[in-house]
Amino acid sequence: MYFKRKADVFLENWHNDIDRMPLIIRGARQVGKTETIRHFAKANYEHFVEVNFVEEPQFCTIIDEGFKTENIIKLLSLLNPDFRFVPGKTLIFFDEIQAFPEIAASLKFFKQSGSYDVICSGSLLGIHYNRISSHSVGYKNDFEMRSLDFEEYLLALGYPESVTGDMLAHMKNAQPFTNAEMGKYSSLFMDYILLGGMPAVIKDFVQRRTFERTLKLQKQLLFDYQGDIRKYAEGLEQTRIQAVFNHIAPQLSKENKKFQLTKVAKNARSREYFGCVEWLLDSGIVSICRCLNFPELPLKGNVDESKYKLYMADTGLLIAMLDEEAGADLRKNRNLGVYKGALYENFAAEALSKAGYELYYYRREDGSLEEDFFVRTADELLPVEVKAGNNVSVSLRNLIKQQHYPMIRRGIKFANANIGRTDTVAIFPYFCLFLLKRYLND
Repeated sequence: MYFKRKADVFLENWHNDIDRMPLIIRGARQVGKTETIRHFAKANYEHFVEVNFVEEPQFCTIIDEGFKTENIIKLLSLLNPDFRFVPGKTLIFFDEIQAFPEIAASLKFFKQSGSYDVICSGSLLGIHYNRISSHSVGYKNDFEMRSLDFEEYLLALGYPESVTGDMLAHMKNAQPFTNAEMGKYSSLFMDYILLGGMPAVIKDFVQRRTFERTLKLQKQLLFDYQGDIRKYAEGLEQTRIQAVFNHIAPQLSKENKKFQLTKVAKNARSREYFGCVEWLLDSGIVSICRCLNFPELPLKGNVDESKYKLYMADTGLLIAMLDEEAGADLRKNRNLGVYKGALYENFAAEALSKAGYELYYYRREDGSLEEDFFVRTADELLPVEVKAGNNVSVSLRNLIKQQHYPMIRRGIKFANANIGRTDTVAIFPYFCLFLLKRYLND
């Protein structure tokens, strides 16, 4: 069973580029990188050579005679005589290159040769990315894969692509959904939030149409992430990274969701622990939302590096991290309970990240003004609010009407509500979050 992915379109466009360079596909463990590449290769190449440097470490010797293409091809053929190398008709796939980042130095020579297409991939690539990039600068393209978003989930369930177009048309025309549409899409979206987007979890649910085994699969993925920390982090950093990871869910459940290192360790210092946060970011396990000094442009040059929120990159895995009682209540009764705010914000952060946005928020020191997220268009800055209720918050109204922030002229609110609009605020149901960028672009 293969699920259609947005990466399929990227790979087809890459393949159609006559000047294509070797490709590096980044992404967290088990988001579907290998399966997607295999599917693409089967449809577009007569011959496919796959090398996994974790499962087959003997292939780490293929650079013993240097990085030139002909030398690597010779040693690959020696190690596996079944490999077939036909210029213009063979895709070479180097998988799990985090175990052998030196292979990236060969990409320059594969590009210069032009005889074979090359794709590299692996988990935890971000952790070794400086080494990989320095070996191949100027001779590669990059693409980041994440777990399935809500649109890909609907496709996995068998819904046609036209469903997404219909949702977007409702948003653009400010046309409320019918009661039947609201009920169905909301139910599908809650299922998706519980499952998350990890392909193994989705596949089990699609085949069985039950949540019976999905929690077990999610727990195993979390166990694998912890194993990666033990395997790839060194010394004292292992313990610190694990501690930061374990504190994400509890800290998101607080009213002030800013990640506080003093909750991780009593006398923790930012300079000692931020490397741990970066490790988790580079691994693709978490997303970071940075605090703006002021709710104004530019965004990147306007952040307080000491203040940030951490979200799980996959909300289903966040739910699997909750205490057993809360998780069971959520699955059985759809009761978000004390974690309601955490889950609303996390799935918003996930949807925005998957749409290509970097994450920013603002909170005034005295707590009198706070906004969950900000996105920008060519000429304006838009506050994005994600709330349980349907009333527009005081903070959002103040940001729009204050003269201090001339680039904020309107806002967007996602809620457990149908499509609606005030003079300055567009209101959409949660399940439309994944369409925000397309809505703004149109």
